[in-house]
Amino acid sequence: MKTNFNQTVGSGSPGMNATLVWLLFAPMLCLAAPPLPVAQPVEINLSASASDLQIQAALDALPVTGGEVILPAGKYEIHQPIILHRDGQALRGAGMATVLRLADNANCPVIILGEPVNQPRQTVKNLRVSSLFIDGNREHQQRELWRLAGEGSEIRNNGITVQAVSDSVVEHVTCARNRSGGLVTTLGVARLTVRDLEAFDNEFDGLACYLTTDSLFADLFLHNNPGAGISLDLAFNHNVISNAVLTANDLGIFMRASRENQFLNVAIRNSHHHGVFMAHSETQTASGWGPEPKSECVYNSFTNLIAMNCGGAAFRVNNTTCTHNVIIRAKFEGNVNGGLSQAQPNLVAVQ
Repeated sequence: MKTNFNQTVGSGSPGMNATLVWLLFAPMLCLAAPPLPVAQPVEINLSASASDLQIQAALDALPVTGGEVILPAGKYEIHQPIILHRDGQALRGAGMATVLRLADNANCPVIILGEPVNQPRQTVKNLRVSSLFIDGNREHQQRELWRLAGEGSEIRNNGITVQAVSDSVVEHVTCARNRSGGLVTTLGVARLTVRDLEAFDNEFDGLACYLTTDSLFADLFLHNNPGAGISLDLAFNHNVISNAVLTANDLGIFMRASRENQFLNVAIRNSHHHGVFMAHSETQTASGWGPEPKSECVYNSFTNLIAMNCGGAAFRVNNTTCTHNVIIRAKFEGNVNGGLSQAQPNLVAVQ
C-alpha cells in the first residue's frame, strides 16, 4: 500500500506537518548522502637521476600522516645517509635494479631507520624500506664509524642501521660490501619484520642484532661475510629467525646475551669456523674474569637445524652458563670438530 505522508501526519498546523515529514525522511537522506572522501596514501615518484639530497628532501616532504617515496630502476650515488626518522615514512625501489651505492670516501651508513643520534630520544614507528640493492663500496671507505665526534659518532657504517624503531618492515633488500655490517638493529628495536634479505661481502656480519625484541627475520640468504652470517648480542630476546641459509661466513650464528628465541629451518654450510657459537660475555671482578650478569644464552630453541662442512663444530656451547637450550631434529654432517660441542655435558637438550 502506498502511503501519502502529508495525509498521514494529519490535521496539525502546516509547520508541524513539515517538521514531521522532515523527521521521517531524515534517516533516508542520511543514508543517501555520498561517503566522505578517504585520504589516499601520499606517493612521491622520483626520477632515475635523483640525487641523495633529493631523495632525503622527498622523504622529509611527506606529511605527518606518512607516505612513500618511490625510486625507479637506476644507480643512485649516496654521499650522506638516507634517513627515515618520522613515523610512517617509506622508501621503495623497483627491485635489485634500484641500486644505492655509497660514494667513495663517504664513510657513512647508506640508510638509517630512526633518529640519527647516539642516544635516540624517541621510538619511530611504522617505517618501511623495500626492493633495493645497497652497495656499501667498502674498499673505498676508510673507517667503520660514521662521524668521528658528536652525534652519530657511535653509528656504524652499515647498509641499513635500524635504531629505536618499532612496528616496521624491511623486505626484498640486498646489502653488500658495507664497511661494517649488512643490516644491523640496535638501541631498542621491537616488532620489526625483516623478510627476504640477502647480505654478502660485508666487513663483519650479514645481519647483526642488539637490544632487539619480538621481531621476525625470515627468508634470509647471508653468505660470504668475513664475520658471522648472523650475530646476536646485548639482549636479543623473544625473536624468531625462520628459513635462513647461511653459507661460507666465518661463523654461521654468533650468540651472546640472547634468550627465548626460536630458530626455524636454518641451514648453515661451509662456515670457516663453527656453525653456531653460543657464549656469555666476561667482565673483570675482584677475583678475576667472570661471566657478566644476564649475558648468557638461555631458553633458545632450534628446530630443523642443518650444519654441514663447517671448519669447527656444528654447534659449540662455550660456557656453562648457557643452559636450557634445545635442538629439535638436527642434521650435522662433515664438520671438522663434530656435531654438538659443549663446555660440559647436558647444557643442550637434543630431541
